[in-house]
Amino acid sequence: KFHLVLIFLLTETDDNMEDNHTFLYFAYGSNLLKERLQLKNPSATVHCVARLKDYKLVFGNHKGLASDRWHGGVATIEHSPGDEVWGVVWRMNVSDLESLDSQENVTLGAYSPVELSVKTKGQDLNCRTYIMNSCVYAPPSPQYLKVIVMGAEQNGLPKDYQEKLRAIKTNMYEGPLPMMAELERARRRAKEKLFEEVHQRD
Repeated sequence: KFHLVLIFLLTETDDNMEDNHTFLYFAYGSNLLKERLQLKNPSATVHCVARLKDYKLVFGNHKGLASDRWHGGVATIEHSPGDEVWGVVWRMNVSDLESLDSQENVTLGAYSPVELSVKTKGQDLNCRTYIMNSCVYAPPSPQYLKVIVMGAEQNGLPKDYQEKLRAIKTNMYEGPLPMMAELERARRRAKEKLFEEVHQRD
């Protein structure tokens, strides 16, 4: 009996090992784009596309302080009965949690981490996501919106939702954005890596 119990416990531990060291993160803004999220969070892998009921996507800045990174309002979500927000659920290593919190300026109080239930193929998933504190509404820069749209396309979010994203009014900022150059480099590297892997298989 002792041996049977021991084997059972070892099996249970092995099965849950992955879940103990990873968490699910629901992204709805620029982190829809794989290259954006993986800049500082390399463990992120797509788990599924999901829908958050009774919330809507809005843009703004914490206490009205414009984003230096994006030169405009950035995405957040707010409770809104009857609306929905589509996004990507990423599975991430716990080791990236600090980096993700830092990206969302949690220590500065700009965003708060919350756990919300999202729906995917008839299943409910509890995920970590982030909601802005003291949001003052402001339109996003065209570049920031482009990253969100690219992420929505990359992950196959519903076509009508993609159209809604494209229709969002921007602040028409035309200046330089170092983040866009960084993302372009990351996308180029990803394409080159994929090209090399394909040729190695051949």
